[in-house]
Amino acid sequence: MSPTVDVKTELAGVRDPRPTARVAELTAILRFSGGLHQIAGRVAVEAELESDLLARRVARDIMELYGVRPELHRVQASGGRTGGTFAVRVIDGGETLARQTGLLDQRRRPVRGLPNKLTTGARPDLAAVWRGAFLAAGSLSDPGRSAALEIACPSGEAAMALVGAAHRLGITAKAREVRGIPRVVVRDGDAIRVALAEMGAVRTADAWEEMRQRREVRAGVNRLVNFDDANLRRSAQAAVAACARVERALEILGDEVPDHLREAGELRLSHRDASLDELGHHADPPLTKDAVAGRIRRLLAMADKKATVDGIPGTESAVPEGFED
Repeated sequence: MSPTVDVKTELAGVRDPRPTARVAELTAILRFSGGLHQIAGRVAVEAELESDLLARRVARDIMELYGVRPELHRVQASGGRTGGTFAVRVIDGGETLARQTGLLDQRRRPVRGLPNKLTTGARPDLAAVWRGAFLAAGSLSDPGRSAALEIACPSGEAAMALVGAAHRLGITAKAREVRGIPRVVVRDGDAIRVALAEMGAVRTADAWEEMRQRREVRAGVNRLVNFDDANLRRSAQAAVAACARVERALEILGDEVPDHLREAGELRLSHRDASLDELGHHADPPLTKDAVAGRIRRLLAMADKKATVDGIPGTESAVPEGFED
């Protein structure tokens, strides 16, 4: 299953017995999954939900909390999509329910955000608001660079209300608009884990965090491997360049090269992949790596000076294109 399905499946089984939390969750579901409609001149409350299980739960809560029996309908998918949604609709008594849940204010005007009593409620009520909003319109992606917990919102005011509730829960969330749709987004990995746990998806939070840690370890290993590969590649290129310059230097100087510099150059050519320290151990008598480096440096400088005097290409001309010393 996808992370979103995992979260919603777990949240659908969370039942906070506190009446205020039940009201907060139900109101958030209604607000973020549909809201208010005008049907035959009457105010109707309607929620379109992804699963039959959640739709039946919402209908049961409406009946238990407000004594109203909703209608349940299956809405067929359009545009060639498979599946469909499930609509929970209250027409008779819809306006009364809208006012009781805070979706309509005292002047019968739709509330653009969330009822103030929800966003200023106790911590369990704030968690219930987030749980309801996620059940209605939330999504969670896999851990990684683009990981995000998102909730699509019916209005910018609803998004800001949800952000405010998140901050009171200690969750770092931001409101943004994507393709004209207001959204609340949580991107930080730790904040996503906290949000999941606060909503009640504890098992999914633990599984998501474990997956995140595994991916971070794997990414760290890959970075180290790539770093090592890059170092090896640079070392190999430098060795090729150094050997090419030494060969050219011996060619330019011919019999004029001093014996101790010739020996250093031949050591370099005989042990092309060896480090300067290893070259020193191969010398007879052994030399320090600084002594080896100094002799090779003087060999190249002497050859380049002679090449300049003679008007011929120096040692750099022997380095293959794309290689660096």
